[in-house]
Amino acid sequence: MLELSDINVYYGAIQALREVSIRVEKGEIVAIIGSNGAGKSTLLRTISGLIRPRSGTIKFKDKNIVGCPAYEIVKLGISHSPEGRRIFTNMSVLENLQLGAFTRKDGEVGEDIEQVLNRFPRLRERIKQNAGTLSGGEQQMLAIGRALMSRPELLLLDEPSLGLAPNLVMEIFRIVSDLHDKGTTILIVEQNAHRALEIADRAYCLETGAVVLTDTGKALLDNPKVKEAYLGG
Repeated sequence: MLELSDINVYYGAIQALREVSIRVEKGEIVAIIGSNGAGKSTLLRTISGLIRPRSGTIKFKDKNIVGCPAYEIVKLGISHSPEGRRIFTNMSVLENLQLGAFTRKDGEVGEDIEQVLNRFPRLRERIKQNAGTLSGGEQQMLAIGRALMSRPELLLLDEPSLGLAPNLVMEIFRIVSDLHDKGTTILIVEQNAHRALEIADRAYCLETGAVVLTDTGKALLDNPKVKEAYLGG
């Protein structure tokens, strides 16, 4: 479904991604792990068209999407729930969900809002509330729900558990697993490497902008280098 080949990204003179090549097959959960500053968020922003690579190709279903504007990439079937949630804080929960469907021309947006509210009952209770007044966990649910409103074939999740209490972390990962079970392909960037590797079919480890390890999620959980660097033992 998605294939990146030899992607190089720079911020001015600073190279953020170095010859990065990854693939995501239809129906997989693929995790990207690594320390702060490794380039994980830059990778997702590059896929979603917010950053343009200096060289390399990004193919989504065999179409090279490098240079496509972000809204066109959403139309093609990729949706991005960004780090820090980036919800519209002065707009209501409902308005945020409606904006998630801004590229759609069909008449089924209302049905999809209902599906999101069924998946996230707390959002239904706060449907008219300004998004900025939600708790951190509720804002994360809204960010994921908004991303789902474009009916993505590939969902990019950037640090969905960041800053959440342990019980909410468990709930977010349960939701991610449920989305996968219902057929959504997922590429997830996550600081909580243990949780991410538990649910991932495959994973890549980034260090200073380069892929240094790739294997199944289970194999990386058992990898001594990964245990030492990211799993606390």
